[in-house]
Amino acid sequence: MPTDISKLRQNYSLQTLSVKDILHNPIEQFAKWFQEAMDSQILEPNAFTLATANKEGKPSARTLLLKGFDKEGFVFFTNYESRKAEDLLQNPKAAMLFTWLDLQRQIRIEGDIEKVSQEESEEYFQSRPRGSQIGAWSSPQSQSIESREVLESNQKMMEEKFSGLEKLPVPPFWGGYRVRPNWFEFWQGRESRLHDRIVYALQNGNWEIGRLAP
Repeated sequence: MPTDISKLRQNYSLQTLSVKDILHNPIEQFAKWFQEAMDSQILEPNAFTLATANKEGKPSARTLLLKGFDKEGFVFFTNYESRKAEDLLQNPKAAMLFTWLDLQRQIRIEGDIEKVSQEESEEYFQSRPRGSQIGAWSSPQSQSIESREVLESNQKMMEEKFSGLEKLPVPPFWGGYRVRPNWFEFWQGRESRLHDRIVYALQNGNWEIGRLAP
């Protein structure tokens, strides 16, 4: 039997977070924390959980990798025929969660979804290793398959198909999304579970800042 997980405890005491110490713009605050996460050399600092829901409200979540962000929002890439893409077609809203346990920090982001331009998808696709490009062509993401051999067969077929090409085309079923944020929460772990939670809410084009009880 596993260890009694109810007895697992971790004391959070690395840092604090107050309204007077944060930047007024949440994307700039995100950039600050993201740089600190990269500097700490934690594994995959750009990994995040993406939560979506279909038109019936059935939720789904998975881990992805952030591939860019700026004042317009947060960008990731995926198969446009996947379950997440179907959810986003039916209900173009999403929530993102970055969890950096080594820093005792989390960032939650909520916002509206849009596809990035074909040019943006093309630029990122061409920056990927060739193996990843072949993988995008080979996998019918989220579809039921009989065995791993199906993927390996598809991969071999695509390697042969594109063997004479130096530059692979972008699959028509693949590309990027942008989350345009309207809400952020920056969470810093504190002692006795009295964590710091600072939120930004977009109201009439301006970011309003507040604090939530843990």
